[in-house]
Amino acid sequence: MDPRVHPDFQKLSHLSLPMHTTSLMATNQFLRSYRKAVHPLPGTVMTLRRAVSRDGTLIPLRLFSPEKQEQSGACLIYFHGGAFVLTAAPYHYKLANLYAQQANCTVVMVDYRLAPQHPFPQGLEDCFSALEWVHHNAALLGIDHRRIAVGGDSAGGNLAAVTALLARDEGTLPLCGQMLIYPVTDVRMETPSMQEFPDSPVWNSRLTAKMWQMYLPHPVRRPWQVSPIEAPALEDLPDTYLETAEVDCLRDEGIAYGQSLLRAGNAVTLHQTKGTIHAFDMELHSTIVQSCIAERVAWLRDRFTLSENQE
Repeated sequence: MDPRVHPDFQKLSHLSLPMHTTSLMATNQFLRSYRKAVHPLPGTVMTLRRAVSRDGTLIPLRLFSPEKQEQSGACLIYFHGGAFVLTAAPYHYKLANLYAQQANCTVVMVDYRLAPQHPFPQGLEDCFSALEWVHHNAALLGIDHRRIAVGGDSAGGNLAAVTALLARDEGTLPLCGQMLIYPVTDVRMETPSMQEFPDSPVWNSRLTAKMWQMYLPHPVRRPWQVSPIEAPALEDLPDTYLETAEVDCLRDEGIAYGQSLLRAGNAVTLHQTKGTIHAFDMELHSTIVQSCIAERVAWLRDRFTLSENQE
């Protein structure tokens, strides 16, 4: 175990995301069976909805909202991590509840399609279609269209970043923020941290290579749609909260993306956590995790308040 890892996360050292077809199927089957038991925490309510992707596929959505939701409330559309191949884990739902409670917003969890059965761009199209659905149904959902943010962790952070780029280019889907947690931003795998961590716990560069093989079985015409740091223009993007983990092969590409956004004139809060590993926030009892959640929530609340006051 790397000596930099805080004791709170050393117990996770045995974890590694499954990246073989048979183990993926079994893991997703287990996670989907768990999902049937997902329930809102006290103070939140949960509703199930479905959006329609551009090819007609129905996209399951799970909405967590405060029990006393304001009439025109804020919304965080969230894309879970899992290397583009795994569905949401139990801690993702717990975090969604906490964001809904503490940031006083509706959190829309998007059950996008997964590789390798559904490689790029199908999952991304589901995510963008979910954003379109929320915008088009904002009044029905009690959501203020000025106060919609996207967020995601790891591969979900990639989907959130690319969705924000697509929304900017669309011009009719304004976002007030993007919350990117240890995001995947660079398909090239050339950063120092990618070389430094070939076998770090939970996630590492060897697994990253397998992830890209599953998500991208064929060359893509627009690399930035899988590698947002390669976007030809990064101007005019929503305010960004970007959080990285210290002992994580994705650390440096996350920092580089935040710095690129800053150079392009965007507002960026870059939080480089210490003593942490990839997916460290599954350890919800850690004071480090609780501090990070508080920072994410404070940033969300600020973005929602600022957007509400804008004409």
